Amino acid sequence: MKIKFFAYIRDYTGSKEIEYNRCATVQELLDELCIKYGIKFRKLIFTDDHQLSDEIIILVNGRSIVHLNFLNTPLKQDDEISIFPVVAGG
Repeated sequence: MKIKFFAYIRDYTGSKEIEYNRCATVQELLDELCIKYGIKFRKLIFTDDHQLSDEIIILVNGRSIVHLNFLNTPLKQDDEISIFPVVAGG
């Protein structure tokens, strides 16, 4: 599967995009990415009680996980996952 990182999240991953082995769910993928990228990445993605941060938006094939099965959204090998920070502007 293809994982795309946007904006300052790239500072934590050191890349715009990676190919990754199959994970069964978004939760499993995020847990593996946290192991790969370390504690700073984990603190960006999750709150202290391991809930998804409200500062992060995750899309699977262009659809927000909020409108799917959230962290339990199933993943397939040909999926494209995009991880964005929430952007505010005026």
